[in-house]
Amino acid sequence: MPVRRTARVTPGPVPWVVPWVVVVALVAALLVVPAAAPSYAASYSAPLTRAVADLPVAAEVRTGYVRSKFKHWVDADGDGCSTRVEALVAEADDPVTVGAGCTLTGGRWWSYYDAASRSPAKALDIDHMVPLAEAWDSGARSWTAATREAFANDLGDARSLVAVTASVNRSKGDQDVAEWLPGHSRCRYLREFVAVKHRWRLTVDSAEKTAMTSLAASCPAATITVTLAR
Repeated sequence: MPVRRTARVTPGPVPWVVPWVVVVALVAALLVVPAAAPSYAASYSAPLTRAVADLPVAAEVRTGYVRSKFKHWVDADGDGCSTRVEALVAEADDPVTVGAGCTLTGGRWWSYYDAASRSPAKALDIDHMVPLAEAWDSGARSWTAATREAFANDLGDARSLVAVTASVNRSKGDQDVAEWLPGHSRCRYLREFVAVKHRWRLTVDSAEKTAMTSLAASCPAATITVTLAR
């Protein structure tokens, strides 16, 4: 009886199969776009003397300045109260009551420029630590309107806006450290002025830098730390 032969099949090449987990990983890797590095550090910190030294020097330019280019005392959080009122509430030493229309009753405030305790709220101004015109001179002229508004209403750093006796604030006007200093707490004033300059990446002119350097040398050691706003 003939022997039945079974055909011998030679296996061909096995198709290359990529495990699905590898495929997913490769696709994910291709889709991931590296995050762009920020154009500035999130914060700045240095001893006072170094912080003064680090401020860039540039000539001031007042051309084109009008106060209205800094929209201020806005109601940024929509609660019906302006930045001025928000700052007064935050800085009150004694309890203050916020009434209808955001009117304030009660409260007492320490005006450190003239070492005086003041009440009621209408006796105080909210001073822009770095005056709006000084900010314009020092770089804000190139900012967008939105950035200038943010600067003029900066509640993100307690040093930016300060409640002080109205008459003292008006004597300061738009002057920088080389032109005006408070009668009291000058080292505190310098620290806060320098902090705001760094926070908003503003420049100083040569006279301002010289005055800051001289005053810093006579002040107690302190570290200036800020979260950068831009």
